[in-house]
Amino acid sequence: MVLCGNVSATAAQEVSEDTIGGKVHHIDEVTVRARRSFSNMTATAPTLVMDRSLMEQMGMHEVAEAVKHFSGVSVKDYGGIGGLKTISVRSLGAQHTGVCYDGIAISDCQSGQIDISRFSLDNVSLLYFTIGQSDNIYLSAKTFASAGTLSIETMRPDLDQRSYQLNVNLKAGSYGLANPSLMYQQRIHPKVSLSAYADYLRADGNYPFELRNGTERIEGKRNNSDIETWRAELNAYIDINDRQNINLKAYLFDSERGLPGGVVYDNPYAAERLYDRNYFAQAAYENRFSEHWKLKAGGKFNYTWNRDRNDQASGITDDRYRQTETYLTATLWGEPVEHLSFSLAQDFAYNDLSATLRNCQFPERFTYLTAAAVRYAHPLFTASASLLNTHIHERVETGDASEGFRRLSPAFSLSWKPFRENLRVRLSYKDIFRVPTFNDMYYLLIGNVNLRPESTRQWNVGVTYNRSFSNTLEHVTLTADGYYGTVKDKIVAVPTMFVWRMSNVGEVKTLGLDLNATAALKWTETWKTSLRFAYSFMQAEDVTERDSQTWHNQIAYTPRHSGSSSCSLSTPWLELTYNVLYAGERYSSGYNSNDNRLPAYTDHSLSLSKKIKWKHSQLRIQAEALNLGGKNYEVIRFYPMPGRNYKVTINYQF
Repeated sequence: MVLCGNVSATAAQEVSEDTIGGKVHHIDEVTVRARRSFSNMTATAPTLVMDRSLMEQMGMHEVAEAVKHFSGVSVKDYGGIGGLKTISVRSLGAQHTGVCYDGIAISDCQSGQIDISRFSLDNVSLLYFTIGQSDNIYLSAKTFASAGTLSIETMRPDLDQRSYQLNVNLKAGSYGLANPSLMYQQRIHPKVSLSAYADYLRADGNYPFELRNGTERIEGKRNNSDIETWRAELNAYIDINDRQNINLKAYLFDSERGLPGGVVYDNPYAAERLYDRNYFAQAAYENRFSEHWKLKAGGKFNYTWNRDRNDQASGITDDRYRQTETYLTATLWGEPVEHLSFSLAQDFAYNDLSATLRNCQFPERFTYLTAAAVRYAHPLFTASASLLNTHIHERVETGDASEGFRRLSPAFSLSWKPFRENLRVRLSYKDIFRVPTFNDMYYLLIGNVNLRPESTRQWNVGVTYNRSFSNTLEHVTLTADGYYGTVKDKIVAVPTMFVWRMSNVGEVKTLGLDLNATAALKWTETWKTSLRFAYSFMQAEDVTERDSQTWHNQIAYTPRHSGSSSCSLSTPWLELTYNVLYAGERYSSGYNSNDNRLPAYTDHSLSLSKKIKWKHSQLRIQAEALNLGGKNYEVIRFYPMPGRNYKVTINYQF
């Protein structure tokens, strides 16, 4: 199966002789299943992990909420439940960040960025974010093609005790939030299991706000912030035998939401509506020929439809877009000698876009990706290297098409344990690029088919340390990663004589530091404390033109200092968690003037949860108070976030 975090199956059949009776006993075959474990301690590149138990402990309900606690990762949040949310790694931009859903990449050739607000955590078991070059080489070629990758793994059936399981979840909260969901898992055959998930979300989202715009203080209420969303998934897990398995998935997402727009002076009016439909089906197959050879292959067909309707004073616009993607992937992994493994991956993708816009060129893209990788793994030393070959061909129905793109992208990473202590040193490098999107090249008059890819180079050097000190201080983990990166041929819109036009004119240099620390304390068998801390320093400066006003200015919406912390107390009766998010000063423009400065903010939240177990059932009740300070801070300028608000979650498992 094609999974970023592979599920492995092993089978053991043992024949032993009884030393007393001299009889031979046959032990039944046992199949053991476990998800691949991910650890930032031993990884050769920064790997940030959050499993389901931690998400529940911290009171996370959306992918965007969880990702905000990863160091070096920033979320652009346009406010409220219905606001768009995109992720960027180390200031490189959302187009450089890949998103992987159960092992197969999600793509958007139109804009190049994924709105992660459409994903719920109710059926997610694991989130992990890899920055730079992963030391896991058993991946699809497309996974090698991003500067960083967020991988989302959904829950798999756990039916060892019974043949079915039911999980009912209900969330309710401020501003009309109602979010019921249902998951049902069923084993219909010893080798076949099914799971079905359905989720409905609605909210008014019209929260009050107070905002300063220049010298004016604006008080009002957000409007056109409502959202209604349906999600559904159907999964089939088929074990052909102890070495082969197939996973099938069908996915549906349908939403209508208002886009509240920016609050400009005293005019909060907004009438833009966004309709999204996304349906896809994917299949993944894996064959573990032996302990030293395995193959996985997969395919996906994706259909996306969007409607953007805006009732403006200047007139009504009603634009519609349709994308399809056909994607195929195969990866062969081998370990011909001990400690040394290699992989060869081949991907193909076909993308097309149509729109109701006048002069739409109906572009098509054919993408061929080939990745070769090698890894040496020893208890004291791990090293990996990869080379990605990208070949892209495009065509259009009208006008001129891009000449296509061809490029080789190298990467390597290594980790070394110099002492017996659990201290490791790591180093990684990745040279990668992002292809111009369909909007960059073909959108109305601003598109430019002569654009070059936006290239990035990332260096990372770090240390990791973990140790268990005593029965009370169960473990402490520390990581520190310094990095240097460049972006060349940055694609930006620049004014020409009559219109704006996309051009390769930008260059950015980034210097930063990520610190992470966790600790677990066990006071008694039933009283425990967990501590988490993350801090990022990021100096991302525009170095495009020495004589410009933006020379060595911090790029837009990138704070130099940011971080998060969390403290959880587990008792026999309740679990209490306190979370803090911090973002320092930043600017809404590449010109760092006082007029463009956004003040620093902190976001405090408190979560209380209680579990009640009896027989095979469990009831979990959680109450949360979010943004305790009640301040309408801005992640994006003129888009105030909700003030103090509340959520209650009731979860029942049977």
